[in-house]
Amino acid sequence: MARNTEYALDEKDKEILRVLQHEARLTNKELAAKVHLSTTPTYERVKRLERTGYITQYATILNAQKLNKGFTVFCSVKLRHINTERAIAFKKQVLEMPEVTECYNISGSFDFMLRVQSPDMRSYQQFLLNSLGRHDNIASLESTFVMEEIKHEYSVTV
Repeated sequence: MARNTEYALDEKDKEILRVLQHEARLTNKELAAKVHLSTTPTYERVKRLERTGYITQYATILNAQKLNKGFTVFCSVKLRHINTERAIAFKKQVLEMPEVTECYNISGSFDFMLRVQSPDMRSYQQFLLNSLGRHDNIASLESTFVMEEIKHEYSVTV
């Protein structure tokens, strides 16, 4: 589906986005009541926000601790040689790693920043040795272990 992000948001659109970021399971009728519109215009606005790419996905946020994946590590990766083909190969490999929940191409001393969810230190070590470490173009890694999560927002200020 083509996405046209040239659509200019008005205040009602922004209000809909703010509400849906925190309460995505609302029915159209409930959403309409919260943003003070009738149901048909609310439905049409939401569909337009989806179609134009402002809303890309609806998600359920899981508790990583309860699922035994609460050990969070930020892993900085420096590639030995960087070019288009090698970067694409690395990205493809990362996309197949279920332990990696986020991946960013970054500037600075490292090329990529990975957020890795694991049960514990031993499992993370096995991930490094048996999964990430199999990429032959990695020059260096630096692991930063999360001791406490202070803030974790999924929303974007609208």
